[in-house]
Amino acid sequence: MPHKLLIVEDSTDIAHLIQFHVQDLGCEADIAPDGLQALEMFRNGDYQLVILDLMLPGVSGLEVCRQLRVQDARVPILMLTSKSTEQDRVTGLETGADDYITKPFSIPELMARIKAQFRRIEALQVDTGGAQPRIELDGLSIDSTRRQVAVQGSEVVLTAREFDLLLHFASHPGQVFTRMQLLEQVWGYHYEGYEHTVNSHINRLRAKIEADPASPRYILTVWGVGYRFSDSAA
Repeated sequence: MPHKLLIVEDSTDIAHLIQFHVQDLGCEADIAPDGLQALEMFRNGDYQLVILDLMLPGVSGLEVCRQLRVQDARVPILMLTSKSTEQDRVTGLETGADDYITKPFSIPELMARIKAQFRRIEALQVDTGGAQPRIELDGLSIDSTRRQVAVQGSEVVLTAREFDLLLHFASHPGQVFTRMQLLEQVWGYHYEGYEHTVNSHINRLRAKIEADPASPRYILTVWGVGYRFSDSAA
């Protein structure tokens, strides 16, 4: 079955350019020119990836992202926007985007990002990357088959990328990962300069699973190196 994408972009030229190139990847792609239409199409469609412009008429891209996350916590969202400051990137990621590319963008890079998302989706359909079916760690429960997480018995809703990141950490307790290693192993690509993506996702993940995100017990910072999952929790 071909992958099906939703392209949310008010620039007709950009939308059709992306649509043309993703069709070369064997994908189907629908176009929504504004936020309201995007939300309606998403409710009635079956999309495996959303490419979302931030600057949209009417409902903003950030609000669309928030509402998409309410409808489906797991579908990957790739934010495409002309806003390029670090704070803009962080805001987009913390709103629920899985990745962030700024305009003007490189078509080969965009296609690489899309293919990385598809590789992750396909891998999850085959297996869970060698992870145990269920991991229980000091009040944290991870069901890799159902892709469900609970902390102290209360379910926590994670995005697809947040779940992948947590499962990767929990499957390797005590092992230190650099941001580039996490980018390669969890995101599936290795572009330098996008380590902020890792930082933002870890911050979001901590906010959801840690009792005190400022003093985490699960995902620990190794200063000057990266992050590790607490081996004492294991």
